[in-house]
Amino acid sequence: MVFIFFTINVSVYGQLKFDKNLIPQPVFEEEPGLVELYWVAWEQAWHHVKHQKGLVQELYMDEGLWDDTIWIWDSEFMVMFCKYAPKLFPGIQTLDNFYYTMLEDTTSSLRIQHPDNPPFFAWVESEYYKFTNDKEHIKKLLYDKQFLQRYFHWFDNLSPEMKLNFDHVDIALKKKEFGYNWGGIMSGMDNTPRGRGYYNELLWVDAISQQALSALYITRLAKEFKHKELVSEFSKRYDSLKNIINKYYWNNSDGIYYDIKESNLEHVKVKTPASFWPMLAEIPSREQAEKMLNLIRDENLFGGQMPWVTVSRDDPDFNSVDGDYWRGAIWLPTAYMGIKALEKYGFYEDADKSAYNIVKHQYNTYKTYSPATIWECYSPSEPKPSTNKGERVRTDFCGWSALGPISLFIENILGFHKVDAQKNIVEWRKYQKGVHGIKNLSFGDIITDIVAKDGYVEVKSNKPYTLIINGKKHKVNSGSNIVRN
Repeated sequence: MVFIFFTINVSVYGQLKFDKNLIPQPVFEEEPGLVELYWVAWEQAWHHVKHQKGLVQELYMDEGLWDDTIWIWDSEFMVMFCKYAPKLFPGIQTLDNFYYTMLEDTTSSLRIQHPDNPPFFAWVESEYYKFTNDKEHIKKLLYDKQFLQRYFHWFDNLSPEMKLNFDHVDIALKKKEFGYNWGGIMSGMDNTPRGRGYYNELLWVDAISQQALSALYITRLAKEFKHKELVSEFSKRYDSLKNIINKYYWNNSDGIYYDIKESNLEHVKVKTPASFWPMLAEIPSREQAEKMLNLIRDENLFGGQMPWVTVSRDDPDFNSVDGDYWRGAIWLPTAYMGIKALEKYGFYEDADKSAYNIVKHQYNTYKTYSPATIWECYSPSEPKPSTNKGERVRTDFCGWSALGPISLFIENILGFHKVDAQKNIVEWRKYQKGVHGIKNLSFGDIITDIVAKDGYVEVKSNKPYTLIINGKKHKVNSGSNIVRN
């Protein structure tokens, strides 16, 4: 069974041509180096578009590790930059290689390394849908195949003794009354110091929060498609998970969600970006969220010129020199997640500032460290890559490290933080100076250029839509437009 979604730029099946005309083109005269890094990220990502027979989707995004293996959470995060070039990069299509293999027992020539990797398909599917407005795809997910809700239940029923009908390593996940036992490698945070001394009885805050996130977005997609029974079921599931997370995982004095011990539900006080998954899932109140904001503002915790370190700087296991993988290194997936979590509560200035610092750190590393590339993860103190067991981490990791030069650059540095093809809206948090903007931005069936110049914004579009600049609505007509602001 093979589904082919590519109808353009295919000369021979499985061979695409890298066409920059199908990719948004950023304009940022103040720092052209970030534009340079943007194109490096796309070019490196292009080398990870793979073709392999024996798959539901023979064209797919490879994460940059092993040709015979795919990872769930790498692929989920890669969707979040592939959404900007959906006609060229098979981001969303890659997810079918998980859905059909795990839920339909379809034979696959790829090993799914960790079936219990982080479960947030519903979030990335919803974000991708905002760009494509592909209603048939969402109907397939919710009605025809029910992949999103089936996967939610499937994750809940995994256990270590299970051997599934595809190639994978041992499962660590086990559902408990108030959360999930898990493992560092399976959670994606391989050598994290979380659970120090209590690892075997740890209930992981990210696992339960990612399930809450999925329930939230299944509910939202179901509302849009007027699927009342699904709305009722998953809104209840979301509320139940939200109550558990706030009751047992929140520490009010420290202003953070911690992992907890299964035996007595006490907090295990290791601060990592995993604590921001509840914020992305909209679990905290406004007051709680404001307390969490202090974590990214504090240079002794997660803030500073090199933010979103993977364990807080005041932790005894923090490696200040090179980060030692998940013991202080800066990883783009958790940084991107944390920045999007801040945005949920309107903390845009803090989100944008930390996004700029992350991408600038990637650029400085690219320019000053040899080889000039985009790395798997980065040092928390110098413009260089992190290490893993003393060895330098992987090069050309686009892969999810493209989230910085592409997604954070567009959304937080240039400021195009929201695109909605259902409502035909682009929201622009315009705060940069000088000539800046984006050309060839595609969403739904609209293609537009939006470029700020001295005192006005020049907008071109093939179809009408609404451009919201710093809260003010502007009607964009087909053709050329001048917006005064």
